Amino acid sequence: MRVGYALGGEGGCIADARHHAVAFLDRACADHHLPVAAHVRDFVQLVVSELVTNARKFAPGPVLLELRVNTHAVDVVVWDSEPTVPAARGADPGRIGQHGLEIVKAVSEDLFIEQEAAGKRITARIALSEPGEQSRPPPA
Repeated sequence: MRVGYALGGEGGCIADARHHAVAFLDRACADHHLPVAAHVRDFVQLVVSELVTNARKFAPGPVLLELRVNTHAVDVVVWDSEPTVPAARGADPGRIGQHGLEIVKAVSEDLFIEQEAAGKRITARIALSEPGEQSRPPPA
């Protein structure tokens, strides 16, 4: 299952992106009976928020959000028009701000950053189950 959204530059687009993510996960649960734990919902919303915030802050032009889910993971994909590839900074508890990519890496199973002809695409993969945990369908 996958869905895509074009996000405008208005102030509410980050909240809209989080809302789209929750609605997408709700549909995955209802339509495909995929088990999506509360922590996965939280991680997906956090990753969407961080990646869209960075795209709106550092890239001119449109931002595209794509959400994909399968039986193992949720992919949050954000495309923006800025070709510069971001890099996570070293841990610094005294630094205020600029921890977004560190946070995304901490809650994601995998993180892929691809430069494209116009801009870049960042994909964060969030596992549906904890390492070593078996995925179980939701209770009937």
